[in-house]
Amino acid sequence: MPPGPAGWAARRAGRLSRLTGRGGGTTLPGLVLNRLRPESTAEMARSLPDGVALISGTNGKTTTARLVRAALDASGSHVVANTAGANLERGVATALLDAPDAQLGLFEVDEAALPGLMAKVRPRSVTLMNLFRDQLDRYGELEHLARRWGDAVAALEPGTTVIYNADDPAVADIVADHPATVSYGIDDPRTGRPHLPHAADSSQCRRCGTPLEYDLITIAHLGRWSCPACGLSRGRPQVRATRVAMHGLDGQRLAMATPGGPIELSLRLPGMHNSYNALAATATALALDLTPEVIGPALAHRQAAFGRAERTLVDDVRVTTLLAKNPAGANENIHTLLLEGGPLHLLVLLNDRTADGQDVSWIWDVDYELLPANGRLASLTLAGDRAFDLALRFRYAGFDPDKMSVVPSVADALDAALGHARPDGDLYVLPTYTALLEFRAVLVERGLVPAFWEDQ
Repeated sequence: MPPGPAGWAARRAGRLSRLTGRGGGTTLPGLVLNRLRPESTAEMARSLPDGVALISGTNGKTTTARLVRAALDASGSHVVANTAGANLERGVATALLDAPDAQLGLFEVDEAALPGLMAKVRPRSVTLMNLFRDQLDRYGELEHLARRWGDAVAALEPGTTVIYNADDPAVADIVADHPATVSYGIDDPRTGRPHLPHAADSSQCRRCGTPLEYDLITIAHLGRWSCPACGLSRGRPQVRATRVAMHGLDGQRLAMATPGGPIELSLRLPGMHNSYNALAATATALALDLTPEVIGPALAHRQAAFGRAERTLVDDVRVTTLLAKNPAGANENIHTLLLEGGPLHLLVLLNDRTADGQDVSWIWDVDYELLPANGRLASLTLAGDRAFDLALRFRYAGFDPDKMSVVPSVADALDAALGHARPDGDLYVLPTYTALLEFRAVLVERGLVPAFWEDQ
């Protein structure tokens, strides 16, 4: 625990942030604390008796961290976590500051912030989920981030367990030489898609540059891959999904083979991206010495994090929110939506702020053409800072402009979209990150949901 004056000042900053309505105090205390005592995060993390587990990836880290937290809670562990999703060092420091008696730290970490935090906290385990193209103006090309991750893994202590997605060629290569690993992946052939999508990122061998071959394609460049030139290939994962049965937005049925025995569960979270999240959470929980008997029921009972397939009843319309911040995530949302019956009413929100990435050209790699192709897209409401970019994109996708509405205000856009959806009873909201926060604020103001930092 840092000295009294630094900790007192940081906590007071958090209380003032909440009292003045400026935020939930999830990052400001850590920012103040690290300014006053730069070594505080490392000191607090290293004092935890059971160590620190870090989880990172382009997509899915918030949901995966919540699933692992559910399993740890069910086991009786005393955990400190950045549940509200403040995933830079300041958010980790804030969480540690508020839990002086915790035994284990569980933190989701921003991809770019991960190498620095790994060096500071000396983690017990690190979970590397995936690398997709995202926020190019901030991260640079995916290869740059992969190199930074590789350097960070190389600097880890040999006893640190690295849990990794064997289906991601870039991630698998990053951890190839680390001595302590747990791998996970999908082995159900029924999940396969016919061809590599045009938005696939890591589709070339990182060792020799040859285009990879796949005998199973799941999401973007994920799947069972191999290099025909040098022989590098995806090995057999230690934690693997042997059966994946999708039930639209109602969730899915998963069967997993693990070193500790089989796990079968009905997961409340939809889409193959959440199949991977459940696998990552299971592999992480096993690495933290939990048993399948604890893990399975805990994952089955966990509900969606805010904005990640979260459902809210608004004026007799069931509103489902699906965060979409890059091509891989947006395409999975579309595949999941197409499993639903009936007409589709969409509210799509696109911002270009710092946390979203100011380059929104990624929307041209999203397979929006799938929505109007089958005639089920009944209405489309667009909002956010770059709503007119979306309008142009959907126009090129073949959507009827007479059924398209561009509404500047998020609150007004919600009301307009509800009006379109009311006869059918379902509205699907696809926001980018800061647009999700704006949308959530509207729901909070109307008394429909708690503020995101209260969502545990």
